Amino acid sequence: MKIYIWRHSKLYSSWSMFDEPHIYRDNYLQAEIAVLARSVDEALDLVARDERWNIEELKRIEPRVISLEEPTVISSAVHFG
Repeated sequence: MKIYIWRHSKLYSSWSMFDEPHIYRDNYLQAEIAVLARSVDEALDLVARDERWNIEELKRIEPRVISLEEPTVISSAVHFG
């Protein structure tokens, strides 16, 4: 099993970024989803159960993949306003 993490921020997006992914159906500033699964396909299938997530847009982003074999930092976040 692995943890698959997709994260997207529109914090600094502008009109010049027309082709930017939109991974969540509602308007958002930052979106993240983490899934425990055997494969990226299984992870996307699990995410697809919640129709608010846009699977085709998630596929455009390479997820961070964390193996459960070695200790590691899973997540950290710093937001400056």
